[in-house]
Amino acid sequence: MTATPIPLTPASRGTPLAVTIASWAVPVMIVGQFAMLASVPVAVALVGALVRVRDRAVRPAAMLLAATYAIPLTIWLARPDGAPNLSKDMHPGLAALIVAASAVLIVTVHRAGRR
Repeated sequence: MTATPIPLTPASRGTPLAVTIASWAVPVMIVGQFAMLASVPVAVALVGALVRVRDRAVRPAAMLLAATYAIPLTIWLARPDGAPNLSKDMHPGLAALIVAASAVLIVTVHRAGRR
């Protein structure tokens, strides 16, 4: 009797469920003023896209999301007189840019799932 490996994702799905959920959680957290907690789904989406996703179009979209999230995070950490949390310190234009980048990731994840 041979052991067959259990696939981590169903055969009909191109991306893991964790990447899909994380791509949807980022804009919800940014709009809901939980920008610092959004670092967790950004990291899950990036690592999941780089390690587990077969479709190569998802990788640049996840890297774009991580890069756009890193900009306000770096600014917030570097400023000595910054606000007490990232959501209050983030410019609304940067928040809109993060939401747009996560929309790009959502579209590419769903497109990869249909292939």
